[in-house]
Amino acid sequence: MSDTKLSFKEMCAKFDVTPRTLRYYEYIELLQPERQGRSRFYSPRECARMTLILRGRKFGFALEEIRQWLLIYEHEGTEAQMQSWIELADRQLKELAEQRTQLDEAIDELTTLRDETKVSLEKG
Repeated sequence: MSDTKLSFKEMCAKFDVTPRTLRYYEYIELLQPERQGRSRFYSPRECARMTLILRGRKFGFALEEIRQWLLIYEHEGTEAQMQSWIELADRQLKELAEQRTQLDEAIDELTTLRDETKVSLEKG
C-alpha cells in the first residue's frame, strides 16, 4: 500500500462522507489521523479502517461494535479479529433475516389492504 497521506478534504471526497462524519469518527476513536497544526492527514492505515467502517455500517453494525472489532486487531491480532468477525457476521445475518421476514410480512399486509381498498372503491 502506498505511503501517500490524504488531507481531510481528500478523505471526505474519497469516501463520500461529510466533514461532520469524518470528525465524528475521529471523536469516537474510530480514526486517528496525524495532525500537523490544525491540519489532519490520513495514512493508508486510516483509509483501510475507513473502508472497514463504511462496510460495517452498510451491513448494519453499530459504530461501537465496529470500534470494538477494530480494537481486537490492535490488541490480539488478525486471527482473533477474523474469529470475532465471523461471530459478528453470524449474529448480523440472523438479525437481517429477521428484518427481512418482518418486511415481507409488512409488504404482504400492505398489499392486501391496498387491494381491498381498491376493490371497495371500484364497487362504489
